[in-house]
Amino acid sequence: MKAFADLIDALTLTPSRNGKLRLLVDHFASQPDPERGLALAAITRDLDIKSVKPAMLRELMTDRMDPVLFGYSYDYVGDLAETISLVWPSGSETEGAEASSGPRLSEVVEQLNAANRREGPKLVETWLDQLDSSGRYALLKLVTGSMRIGVSARLAKQALADFGKKDVAEIEELWHGLDVPYEQLFAWLEDRADKPVSAAKAPFRPVMLSTPLEEPDYGIIRAEDYAAEWKWDGIRVQASAEGGVARLYSRTGDDISGAFPDLMDFMTFEGTLDGELLVAKPTAKRSGKPAVAGRNAPRAADIVVGTFSDLQQRLNRKTVSAAMLKSHPVFLRAYDLLVEEGVDLRPLPFAERRERLAAFAARLEPTRFDISPLVAYESFEDLAALRREPPHAVIEGLMLKRWDSAYVPGRPKGPWFKWKQDPHLVDAVLMYAQRGHGKRSSFYSDYTFGVWTGEEDAPELVPVGKAYFGFTDEELKQIDKYVRDNTIERFGPVRSVRAEPGHGLVIEVAFEGLQRSARHKSGVAMRFPRVNRLRWDKPASEADRLETLQAMLD
Repeated sequence: MKAFADLIDALTLTPSRNGKLRLLVDHFASQPDPERGLALAAITRDLDIKSVKPAMLRELMTDRMDPVLFGYSYDYVGDLAETISLVWPSGSETEGAEASSGPRLSEVVEQLNAANRREGPKLVETWLDQLDSSGRYALLKLVTGSMRIGVSARLAKQALADFGKKDVAEIEELWHGLDVPYEQLFAWLEDRADKPVSAAKAPFRPVMLSTPLEEPDYGIIRAEDYAAEWKWDGIRVQASAEGGVARLYSRTGDDISGAFPDLMDFMTFEGTLDGELLVAKPTAKRSGKPAVAGRNAPRAADIVVGTFSDLQQRLNRKTVSAAMLKSHPVFLRAYDLLVEEGVDLRPLPFAERRERLAAFAARLEPTRFDISPLVAYESFEDLAALRREPPHAVIEGLMLKRWDSAYVPGRPKGPWFKWKQDPHLVDAVLMYAQRGHGKRSSFYSDYTFGVWTGEEDAPELVPVGKAYFGFTDEELKQIDKYVRDNTIERFGPVRSVRAEPGHGLVIEVAFEGLQRSARHKSGVAMRFPRVNRLRWDKPASEADRLETLQAMLD
């Protein structure tokens, strides 16, 4: 357990991506099986400890610490595992003595998997008495599955690739057919065995990504070389079906099938589609007309697309009610065909894949699958005009793809570009601040901001968005001090900040889009808001009004 605890501590305190990769590679090299495989599964969130839940851990604290004092401590620290690890009093058997290194990681996982919900918390209590604060923190992160340590599953797979000197795409394609603790995988990475044969049907294929189109490359965009299509504002997914098995993956390879049964029911094809998951308005009338093959833009099914706010109602849900399935049905707008009837099409040029996609999609249920239409243009100036005024509110820009490009995992420069719309800017006033997580848990780093509404002589602020990035570490310290110096009310980890015409912090907010929202008092919701700059120089009274945002909607 000590090696795992040291790894978690180091990853939490290491900000750089390359530094985290080195730590993971060193851990894989120094630890035996199954310890390293279980550590990997914990970091990639592929361990599910069912015998212990966060509420049980809070209950344990009632016998060890005054609940009010614990509440204040949790409020200050902002992370349950970190709070318990710091305040947990040692048991009498270890008082005055150095805490032991505790059990091995494999022993913890084995015993918890064999325990029920009555036995699990007792095991955790015993180990908490044995471990030091670092070990307690790692144990609690393990059992809760809340690995907010700045390491994504994708980064962990890259570390595996670096460790074994392999291509990360190979690991991603194998991943969903591997079993914890990945002993076959490590044997291959260390050249002790052949490459594992993926047992998974309908596996994930690593996605091809685009690079932003910037001015030096404007001149290479010609209609004879690059196809253009709209960039839809949903979530990128991959729909894979093979031998009666169907799976829906996020762009990072996470299996999200369970959250979208209304799409899964219609994945009866044999192949793999790359596309955008979107919500259809329930009043939509579908034409059901098949797409037209060829380089000419195939007509998408007549589906009225909902906003990203509509799609958010379907995201991160373990179960979906019948009412939600009816009011927010999803569909897939296809961009590409990667596999058809067991044949890998990725080496083919985009033009040929597009032809085959049109024919493939024509056989699918038109209320659940359509094709993102190609955009006709003759010159770069035509594209620029289309980008400025897209025909749909759920379009956030253009995608440009070389007709001769193969589907290559990763982000190669040149074959695919994304040309997003320029962000919108408004000046808003800071209203509320909340503590962050991880290394930001001691700072107020999540900010709710608002704009003015009401009569000019009696204005009031209404919230229009929330942002937690876009500022430097030095600016974070400045805002944190401002929040502490100007707090007027407290609501648990949230602070209400003094904000009035004569006094307030103005934040220039950049955002990608705006939509109407009945859930917000202001009636609007921002898409991807971020702090663009701090306007220490600007009086709060000069921040924008709600009418400015409403005009953007109109």
